[in-house]
Amino acid sequence: MVGLGGKEGTMEKKMMVKKQLNNNHQNIPRFASHSTLLLFSAAVFAILTTTTAAQPFDYADALTKSLLYFESQRSGRLPYNQRVTWRDHSGLTDGLEQGVDLVGGYYDAGDHVKFGLPMAFTVTMLSWGTIEFHEEIAIAGELEHALEAIKWGTDFFIKAHTSPNVLWAEVGDGDTDHYCWQRPEDMTTSRQAYKIDQSNPGSDLAGETAAAMAAASIVFKKTNPHYSHLLLHHAQELFEFGDKYRGKYDGSVAVVKNYYASVSGYMDELLWAALWLYEATDREEYLRYVVNNADAFGGIGWAITEFSWDVKYAGVQIMASKLLEKEKHKQHAHILKQYRSKAEYYLCSCLNKNNDTTTNIDRTPGGLLYIRQWNNMQYVTTAAFLLTIYSEFLQDSNQNLRCPTGTVDHEEILSFAKSQVDYVLGSNPMNMSYLVGYGSKYPTKVHHRGASIVSYRENKGFIGCTQGYDHWYNRAEVNPNVLVGAVVGGPDSEDNFCDQRDNYMQTEACTYNTAPLVGVLAKLLQLEENHELELFASY
Repeated sequence: MVGLGGKEGTMEKKMMVKKQLNNNHQNIPRFASHSTLLLFSAAVFAILTTTTAAQPFDYADALTKSLLYFESQRSGRLPYNQRVTWRDHSGLTDGLEQGVDLVGGYYDAGDHVKFGLPMAFTVTMLSWGTIEFHEEIAIAGELEHALEAIKWGTDFFIKAHTSPNVLWAEVGDGDTDHYCWQRPEDMTTSRQAYKIDQSNPGSDLAGETAAAMAAASIVFKKTNPHYSHLLLHHAQELFEFGDKYRGKYDGSVAVVKNYYASVSGYMDELLWAALWLYEATDREEYLRYVVNNADAFGGIGWAITEFSWDVKYAGVQIMASKLLEKEKHKQHAHILKQYRSKAEYYLCSCLNKNNDTTTNIDRTPGGLLYIRQWNNMQYVTTAAFLLTIYSEFLQDSNQNLRCPTGTVDHEEILSFAKSQVDYVLGSNPMNMSYLVGYGSKYPTKVHHRGASIVSYRENKGFIGCTQGYDHWYNRAEVNPNVLVGAVVGGPDSEDNFCDQRDNYMQTEACTYNTAPLVGVLAKLLQLEENHELELFASY
């Protein structure tokens, strides 16, 4: 589990985020446009291929593998069509002690705790990518797998939301889990479950889960309307619960503090949930919530340079910005423009276009966005996603992004997003693909219990806690199972990467690292194919 990555990571994040939250009165230019799912022209991709590394990338293969990763992280009874064959059923008694069925869901990273907040953010990002790039994912032949990945998470959320004001937040705990190095199929660690309710609130967790279910309801609206309606019902109840009984979930579920502490608080998640509910329902009350609470909840005050499982402000600001293009939202233009100015701040900081260089996101010598040493790739993939979303947003309205140091067009924004994806896929000083299983060189000693121990299907002999550490964790050999599609924590600030199992800051992967990449990879694949068709037609 590497939210920020454990105790040291949480402390580092607290200092970094608090510093950013104090920087809340930036004057940023504004821009406008409206995002659709239209494809960019082949000419745009031609520009992109000349402004980034010449190395060609197989985005189709990367997309397929990115979705395969979520099957490796499944908890519960695996389906008949499970493609990751080194995994088997696990966690089949989750919730039994509490008298509730909590079987299913995802393990967040290289261990076996099911953490509600990062799991929900993973599903929100998978859903957002599928909404924005539905056509591209479908053309790539991966829509069914994307829907399966989303539904595996939302099925669990339905189970975990046992009554309007009760949501089960976590199964297992990190402290006892870390004493053991076992396959999920052999788990002997505590499966204690923890919940939030009226007396023990968790507005951030309730808000993010509401956002995930609302976004997923949009995804399933046409193909599975009954399921979509069910998701929306749960999302609305969870939002009402989180808004009425306010509080941080890590104050109610103390065991999560060392792993996924809610540093940014819960106000960003409430705005985030309200926006997704507005997208799903078109009900004015949700938009009014976003507008009326814009100042008090920090939506138009906090200028942030990260978008993550904890800090949602950049996502909120970008979604709110897009609303300006519709005539029916003009009455809220004053507030929406302020959301947009903060969205611009985030985008310009990614592009190194803010006046004050200290407010731009650092980059490694090889050009990778660099926020912090522990699992830095999570911030890279979310940035690539938001940049891609906004590039389309600008193109569709024929406008540019106006940063303090100059104007940036949609092509340049997408080109930079592509450069970050290409870095992940191997265009970097290490010539290393940080998407496991992709390319000829990728991490082979990923910090992951299941991947590092012989498959349960190959050897069903029980492997205990200490036996796992003694015989498998400390092995010099590569992992016996390849964690295909996982995006690991990635290199340090100098582009260096040490592929060692105990180097968890760099070699542990998380579901929310890969989730934002799915839509972007589909987009880049479609642009590439369009470009090839144009070249073919020119001959």
